[in-house]
Amino acid sequence: MKKPVIAIILGLAYTLLSSALVHAQANAEVTGLQQRWAEVNYLLEGKSQVEAFNTLIDDAEKVTRSQSNSADAWIWSGIIRSSYAGAKGGLGALSAAKAAKADFEKAMSINADAMDGSAYTSLGVLYLNVPGWPVGFGDEDKGVELLKKGLELSPNGIDANYFYAEYLFKQKQDDDATRYLNRAMSAPARPGRELADQGRRAEIEQILQQIEARH
Repeated sequence: MKKPVIAIILGLAYTLLSSALVHAQANAEVTGLQQRWAEVNYLLEGKSQVEAFNTLIDDAEKVTRSQSNSADAWIWSGIIRSSYAGAKGGLGALSAAKAAKADFEKAMSINADAMDGSAYTSLGVLYLNVPGWPVGFGDEDKGVELLKKGLELSPNGIDANYFYAEYLFKQKQDDDATRYLNRAMSAPARPGRELADQGRRAEIEQILQQIEARH
């Protein structure tokens, strides 16, 4: 006996609704990581920041387990691990940096263009800041290549422009650094990421002031 048309329609509607709810929950979990990262990164310091990042790593692992095919989830896991490594410092942070590298590479294997190429930019920053062989995997040429790829995918993005400018500043290429910093400062606001935007703009201002001070 054939199902009535209304039953088929209702069944399809239920399936679509269930799928939408699951997707919304997944997005909420990733958004939660994103917002908590901003709070820890910009509102905490010292030991409390390191401890909070360590807890956030556990949260990120739960999200990547439940969303193993989400490039966004892996990117945020990588960002959290690399931020923890930066806050912790020293050779003890190297294992976290290596884990972050693996997370970014996993994200790129799923969708390299996710989050406007954030995996490229974030991985580039890692390559530039981690010690080179034989201690770590640091590689300046590789790092710059990845930052430029991130810029290709997000030419007007605040993060892609900021991190490339930061590299140029460290190389004392102040004119080029200023150009990219100004582009980062002019980046459009990101809805729901007000704290992150505020914190990043403060970092931009700090480098601009340092450039001015050495001229």
